[in-house]
Order: sequence, then C-alpha cells, then structure tokens
Amino acid sequence: MGLLDNALKGTVLTGLAIGIGAAVLAPVILPVLAGVAKPLAKAAMKSGIMLYNKGKEVLAEAGEVTEDLWAEAKTEAEAEMEEEVETVTIDQTEEAKSGGQTS
Repeated sequence: MGLLDNALKGTVLTGLAIGIGAAVLAPVILPVLAGVAKPLAKAAMKSGIMLYNKGKEVLAEAGEVTEDLWAEAKTEAEAEMEEEVETVTIDQTEEAKSGGQTS
C-alpha cells in the first residue's frame, strides 16, 4: 500500500512513466492472465452446474420422502377416523337395543 501511496504523491512525470509502462506491458501480461483466468472460470462454471444438478436431486428426494410421509399420515388418519366411527356406531346400536338404559 505504501508503494501506491508514494506513486500517487509523485509528479506528473511519475504518473506518465507508470502509464507508459502499463501500456507496454499490457499486451504481454493480458494474454497470460487470460490464459490462466479462462480455465479457472470454466472450472467454476462446471462446479456450479454440478452443484445445481446435485441440488435438484436432493430436492427431488426430499419431495418424495415428504409425499410418502403425507400419504402414510393420511392413511393412518383415515383408518383412525373409520375406527372412531365404527366405535360410535356400535355404542349407539347397543344403547338402542338396551332402550337407552344404563345399569
């Protein structure tokens, strides 16, 4: 950071030298940086695609598990309700036979 601070406090001549140096070195440095950056960018994109696909699989599995649990809970609830209705019907039938009298 000190180098940058010193360069900014320099004269116009220093700034001009830095600009000329950058203009001369840019055609050499930019292709090298592009050669390194392109494979890195491509690898990052491939990783993103793989993570996206894995996420889709995980969500699909979670959806299937949720649907299975929902179906089981619904079946059990319906069975319990049918049991309850049968118990109430049997109790009402017994009361009707006994004439509504309790002993």
